[in-house]
Amino acid sequence: MVIAIGLEGSANKLGIGIIKDGQVLSNPRVTYITPPGEGFLPSETARHHQAEIINLLEKSIKEAKVRPEEIDVICYTKGPGMGAPLVSVAVVARTIAQLWKKPIVGVNHCIGHIEMGRHITGAKDPTVLYVSGGNTQIIAYSQKRYRIFGETIDIAVGNCLDRFARILKLSNDPSPGYNIEQLAKRGKKLLALPYVVKGMDVSFSGLLSFIEEKAETLKREYTPEDLCFSLQEAVFAMLVETTDPVVLNIFLERAMAHTGSQEVLIVGGVGCNERLQEMMNRMCEERQAKLFATDERFCIDNGAMIAQAGSEMYSAGMVTSPWEETFCTQRYRTDEVEVVWRND
Repeated sequence: MVIAIGLEGSANKLGIGIIKDGQVLSNPRVTYITPPGEGFLPSETARHHQAEIINLLEKSIKEAKVRPEEIDVICYTKGPGMGAPLVSVAVVARTIAQLWKKPIVGVNHCIGHIEMGRHITGAKDPTVLYVSGGNTQIIAYSQKRYRIFGETIDIAVGNCLDRFARILKLSNDPSPGYNIEQLAKRGKKLLALPYVVKGMDVSFSGLLSFIEEKAETLKREYTPEDLCFSLQEAVFAMLVETTDPVVLNIFLERAMAHTGSQEVLIVGGVGCNERLQEMMNRMCEERQAKLFATDERFCIDNGAMIAQAGSEMYSAGMVTSPWEETFCTQRYRTDEVEVVWRND
């Protein structure tokens, strides 16, 4: 029986979750929200996390009804993410590990999403679509690694959505992507937008530049609802499928064909989007595959996912040296981690 606490703060979400043998005991989260039209800077985000983390830690422990001495391992996000927020949370993780005399485990943020998704949904060996503010990857497990079959070559899909929301001055509460999704449901007029698929990789920067350069003209011809609808259809088509039969089998379908997987798991903050799930499910049904996805409790960055992955690592004997290796790295590749806890 392993009780693990996970601290996540790689971007504007700060979460602390406690897991007991896979059961989520607590998973509170707070979000740093900026005014409409503005993004979040690393230094300001770090200050937010510093101001909130002690109260959040107390809340997580209280909700879980555990005492610090009962916790077996401290888990924290090692990367990838924004440098200052990552370090702010890592300092607290190191501090409580020393105060409570507990081992510490540095967790890859992307693998936290994957392991939580697999645990919550029951997916065994899925092809993973990881879509978030900072990452867009197609991932499949092979020979003790989570292998990346395709990814964005410039900005992540979530970053594309966030920057588009700034053009329209949409609210950042609860998140730009959520507000785009709600407006898109009322969109009627489809604007043809450029999309770029290069082999197994995608590019979103050209699409975003097109919108930025023509923003004022587009706003006169299309409603905000139309623009949100058009953007979603374009970027999700790059990830899943298009209506053009000539390019129907792009990107994710290629990875599924290569790995032979009959399961697809969507993880990451953008994975909450109902339209993306709908498009993905249609593709899966055509391939007699099964789609797995979670809701906003576990799609969006949270502490429980770090605790879940960390407990898997801890049980497999992966403990981070507190004095030498508990650093953070903004560029921590998913395929850098040896997945010793999986035996398939």
